[in-house]
Amino acid sequence: MEEVTTIALEQAEMIHAIDSVWVAICAAIIFLMEGGFALLEAGFVRAKNAMSIIAKVMIDIAVGGLAFYIVGFGIAYGNSNGWFAFDIGITTEDLGLGLTVSNKLFWFIQLGFAIAAISIVSGAVAERMKVWAYAIFVFVFCAIMYPLAANWVWNPEGWLAVRGFNDFAGSSAVHAMGGFAALAAAIVLGPRIGKYQPDGTSNPIPGHNLPLAAVGGFILWFGWFGFNPGSTLSAVGNWELIGTVVTNTFLASAAGGVSTMLYTYFRYGQIDVTMAINGVLAGLVAITAGCNVVDSNSAIIIGLVAGVLVDVAVLFFDKIKIDDPVGAIAVHGINGLFGTIAVGLFASENGLFFGGGFDLLATQALGVLVIGSFSFVVTYILMIILKKTVGVRVTPREERAGIDAVSFGVEAYTVFE
Repeated sequence: MEEVTTIALEQAEMIHAIDSVWVAICAAIIFLMEGGFALLEAGFVRAKNAMSIIAKVMIDIAVGGLAFYIVGFGIAYGNSNGWFAFDIGITTEDLGLGLTVSNKLFWFIQLGFAIAAISIVSGAVAERMKVWAYAIFVFVFCAIMYPLAANWVWNPEGWLAVRGFNDFAGSSAVHAMGGFAALAAAIVLGPRIGKYQPDGTSNPIPGHNLPLAAVGGFILWFGWFGFNPGSTLSAVGNWELIGTVVTNTFLASAAGGVSTMLYTYFRYGQIDVTMAINGVLAGLVAITAGCNVVDSNSAIIIGLVAGVLVDVAVLFFDKIKIDDPVGAIAVHGINGLFGTIAVGLFASENGLFFGGGFDLLATQALGVLVIGSFSFVVTYILMIILKKTVGVRVTPREERAGIDAVSFGVEAYTVFE
């Protein structure tokens, strides 16, 4: 009997070790996505504001990370009443998630999701938002706003989790949450100087370094293979699920890139490579909710739709004079919304297109609409408060001269004569 117990303990230790390595690697890959955000957004803005984007992404990580440690994690994964929890910090108690890794390692991988959500906002407010106002917003977002959405979706007692809501890796909790916060922030800030003519027509403001943006896009693409498969939270016994998630993640992203290329070619007579980057990201965002429950063919269809949807959404927001320099609202907000609803349509079990009826579809629609509305309304109110107190927008002089030189005393590129 003692020998059997020893073998069981050794097996348990082996499982914990393998799962810990798996989660740690995925968490590190997710963390690397912040480099992707920084390069993508820096490339899509003008050279005079490139370093201000780097500063904002560093704030996402540093301020957002501390906020998520001090307050946010406990709100998300503490003892929930269905809507929020009161726990502070990282508890050593069982979280009721069936984890085979430590709570601290689980916190670290969840940190990656929190700072990814807020990094979506940094692109939409680029070239015109004050850095300290942004830092305040980041703290509130990562301490309270995102953790509430995570509680609803991923805490076993969360009201959406109890209803059977499926958001495997965050189309709704991360991407719709960040995307609709970006929408509200961009509305309050207003467009960049010179973006729109008095008659409403849009002036293109091209990014200064598109290869840099492309490298950022590739890093994000790579990072998604930690983001989605890492959401299994364990490797032992999950090899089939991990294979499904990885395959669906790639197929949807590739389909998103292809459909964007085709859409821009037939609309403009040439492929828009910058939009193709966003098309790939749109496919990734859209498949993130259902990568665990849809088949490969459905993943391709979801990606194809997302790749067109992002183009249409970018044009729509530009038409109504909402200035989003990197297309964050279209990529993350609109495709987070679509991807979450797509689960109710394409899930192999209970999906509407597979004979499952409307129950799952209704749950998915309810969840993403509540999360998107919550994020938009709270962000809008917070931005108005910041606007009337510390101010949210840099001065016209700073904006025209460039935030880097005026606010940071540094420029992205130095010319030596």
